Amino acid sequence: MGHMTELVQSALSRALAGTPGRAEHEVVEEIGTDVYETAVSQGWIDESDADFALGTPRRTALELLTELGLFTFDDHARRWHPVDPSAASDQLVVPMAQRGSELLAESARWNDTFSRLGKVYRGSSLNLQRTLTEVHGVENINRFIDTQLNDCRTELLTAQPYGKRPKSDLAQAEPRDLAALRRGIAMRTLYQHSARQSPATREYVSDVVALGAEVRTSDEFFKRLLVFDRHTAIIPATENHAVAIAIHDKSVVAYLVDIFERAWERALPFTVEGEAVARTIAGEVRAMTLRMLVEGHSDVVSAKRLGVSARTYASYIAALKEEYGVQTRFQLGWAMSQSHDGQLRPPYAGRGAVG
Repeated sequence: MGHMTELVQSALSRALAGTPGRAEHEVVEEIGTDVYETAVSQGWIDESDADFALGTPRRTALELLTELGLFTFDDHARRWHPVDPSAASDQLVVPMAQRGSELLAESARWNDTFSRLGKVYRGSSLNLQRTLTEVHGVENINRFIDTQLNDCRTELLTAQPYGKRPKSDLAQAEPRDLAALRRGIAMRTLYQHSARQSPATREYVSDVVALGAEVRTSDEFFKRLLVFDRHTAIIPATENHAVAIAIHDKSVVAYLVDIFERAWERALPFTVEGEAVARTIAGEVRAMTLRMLVEGHSDVVSAKRLGVSARTYASYIAALKEEYGVQTRFQLGWAMSQSHDGQLRPPYAGRGAVG
């Protein structure tokens, strides 16, 4: 109750200053609505009403609503009378919308100015001397990517591992990517096969492909990579992607582009469907699962490299056990070592004749 009283009083102070915002709206929603309904049902609220005594949250909320134009106070009768909200809305919401439009226009002007200054810097001899730039924090990294993409003129290459991308990431990336495609940027994106199982990713891919982007998937694991016009590459510097490295050195960028191109050539078009493609993908996923088992990786690491959840990876293992007719992983390993159709060589292969 004490916290709510402080919140209401703080909201009232801001309303008196003429700057109502989220806190004031929260108070109106949580307490003010009930206060207003009480006044409407009764016709008014008396100053002597014990429920609205000075210092109580309801009294402070009542005073806030009065400042917002939802009540008028009758000095003679010592009562508060409710007012039609549409009148208060015209006085409060319309100016807010106008200020919002002005702020959007102002932010656009500042963005244009900083964009021009950024181009000056990136075209300077000082910028040409740089080879690496560290960017800390997810928000800063996203802003850095936005800037690079706004300046991009010909080509964007991206490699997005770990299977399906979060809906929030796709929602942030799609408008930016579509705008780049409409400017004529050539865009190629590489995912892992598991991304095909994500409805949100499939919808995103459908939208960008419709504007000319190319998207493929691979069974191989790779690190995240973005390359802009083949002059700047961005890679993660930490496992949690909280730090990124922007690489400006031409030879290193060219090396990363070559790695991307090799992976691209081995990948399958995302938009191509059919039994043949499904069989190929299933076979590649199976082979990768076998490889993870043979190399002795943990389930967590194996799932990450396949771009799937730990539960999905466990289902892959269960399917292999059923395929080989075994109950345990030890039995599975032994069965695989005796079989050539698992695409694995038995441990004695290549060591010469025995006996």
